[in-house]
Amino acid sequence: MIDVKEHIYFDDPKQGHPDVRTRLKDASYFFLGNGLIQAAVQIAPAGVGSPMGLIFMNPEQLKKKRESISFDPETGFTETMIQLRNNINMTELLPENISAEWHKALGVPAVLVQWHKDEISVTEIFYCSDRSNPKLVREIKIKNESDKNIACTLKTGVLQKTIKKDFSLSMGREEKICIEYTLNPDENIIDLIFITEAKPINEAIEHWKKTTNISFNEHLLDHYFDASRFQLPGMISKSGVIDASIWQYNREWVRDHSFMTIGLILSGQHALAKVMLERLLNDFVSEDGDCIDSSKKRNAEEVELDQNGTLLYTIKTYLLWTGDFDFVDKYWDKIKKTIEFPLNDVFRHKESGMFYNSREYWERHSAHGIKPGIELMYQIFPSIGLTSAAILARLMNKNEDAKKWDTEALKLKYAILDNPTFELVNKRGFIKRRDKDGTIQETITPSKDAGLPEGVPLSENIDHFLNPDTSSALPIAFGFVPPDSEVAQATLENLEMLWNQRWKNGGYGRYHFSSEADSHGPWPFSSLFIARAYMETGDYEKVWKILNWLNTIPGAKSGSWFEMYGSRISPPYAQVGITPWTWGEMIMLFVEHILGVHPEENNIRLKPKLLTDLKEISGSIPIRKNRLSFKYKIDSKKSKAVFNVNVPFSESGNNEILIPYSDKDITIEAFVPQNYAVQLGL
Repeated sequence: MIDVKEHIYFDDPKQGHPDVRTRLKDASYFFLGNGLIQAAVQIAPAGVGSPMGLIFMNPEQLKKKRESISFDPETGFTETMIQLRNNINMTELLPENISAEWHKALGVPAVLVQWHKDEISVTEIFYCSDRSNPKLVREIKIKNESDKNIACTLKTGVLQKTIKKDFSLSMGREEKICIEYTLNPDENIIDLIFITEAKPINEAIEHWKKTTNISFNEHLLDHYFDASRFQLPGMISKSGVIDASIWQYNREWVRDHSFMTIGLILSGQHALAKVMLERLLNDFVSEDGDCIDSSKKRNAEEVELDQNGTLLYTIKTYLLWTGDFDFVDKYWDKIKKTIEFPLNDVFRHKESGMFYNSREYWERHSAHGIKPGIELMYQIFPSIGLTSAAILARLMNKNEDAKKWDTEALKLKYAILDNPTFELVNKRGFIKRRDKDGTIQETITPSKDAGLPEGVPLSENIDHFLNPDTSSALPIAFGFVPPDSEVAQATLENLEMLWNQRWKNGGYGRYHFSSEADSHGPWPFSSLFIARAYMETGDYEKVWKILNWLNTIPGAKSGSWFEMYGSRISPPYAQVGITPWTWGEMIMLFVEHILGVHPEENNIRLKPKLLTDLKEISGSIPIRKNRLSFKYKIDSKKSKAVFNVNVPFSESGNNEILIPYSDKDITIEAFVPQNYAVQLGL
């Protein structure tokens, strides 16, 4: 049985320097990394914690924020700021009026920070200049905006290591100073030195040129996409290690890492995606095909039965986007075990043909009141996984396996949608869970030894409802059911109940607040489940509602959102962290749903859906050994979309086209009518 103390933490944010807190008031974190070094530029302008700080981490180690390499128990990250002293009047100059943003002019992910004090203005740029060394570069430009000459001293450091530099600034002049930080991974220390000049090397610039590049010509979408594609790979080590929620869990999941891997694939980080998949198959899938969660192997009652299907879908996505048949061939035996594991009789509910246990998608279990039963996501993802497995088998010329797994997938889909006693749909759309006898499990009651702290909704003396649950949007987002189906429409209508439950600032809770075993509040990545589903149904007003809400909460400036936004009870729960899954969801929203790029067995399906207010989208994306370059424009004079493509293609209805895989780069220009977005949603 799961130990209810498994996720009890003792990192008290009230103890120590304020910088130990992950959620400082109005703070944003800009994450940078190259697999060998990780850093976060902390911007906390509200006066709590260091207003600006450098947080260094070893990417191969999962740690709390207070355990980061550059944290000082007495001063936090204050010493990592640059401190200027005006040597004429001996005034100490520390950052004030700070602004920060992503900076693309260098050709690599970079953070631009600007601040000023008195008559001195400072611009700082942070970036990894190459991809082969554990180094971070900091370029500092200091400008004298006064009408007199100034003599200055610059000082900064990491823990006990400090460096100083004296310089003079005549009026109106600027001084450029460069610092290089190097991680010593064996000793977990940072060395820093002044360097004469700094710039990204061509290897790093070329790497980023070859990834997915998109311009939506709309500031918010451009910001979200760039922030996601920059930070997701930056937080993954060279060997594929990444915290499921940075500074929070210090644990890993097949599910979370699979969705992150899809984000890597769609953003053109194919080599790193392969590293992630190899690690998942080698280290996270047991010899019998079981997938670990929370870095643990579970007994049959507590296995997260969606994880195998999610991993298989990710492997299929990787193969279709990269054409890496050698990878699938190399790991075929492990892949096949992953496919077969959920089909084990120990999980099978004989009356329905579906699977059952005492765990649910968000990891509540028997202590929380989850009875043995049939969980929606533990049927949806096994079915999607079996369909993905059949595609893998056909492409590997294993046709008998393909037929078997296609048949299993169809049986499961029928049971989910049409079984007269156990179907997981009703007038509300998808329902979350049924008991083994077919009764809908509407509420849960926690056991007395559940270990719930006072203040969480599940410990209150109220009914604790399981429905609705944002995971029920995923069958719509993944195309398991048609977007215009009654079940899709009813599901999304029912999910609106989750917006602003016990809060007023927007966002969807991951499920009905009353059954929340943790702090209640909105969750960014589960809100993006719903955004992706609304993209498919064509309700773009709701998509914008979610995207605009994300721009109102802390973390929006950097595009690094916390797992959830509520009053986390810490301890016993961990401080809330930054969840990389959110970046994966954001990339899926942009590439699969808006751009509509879907590699299939024999073709690339292109079905763009232009959000309202978008006039033009352009960019390029790597598919297999070539690039697909595109430009979509609104043309109000046209009644039907027109595609101009430099290779043969065919129309497949609903304003979409099929492009056979080509041995050369593909260029697409599309002219779409003003109401095209609405047409696609119907």
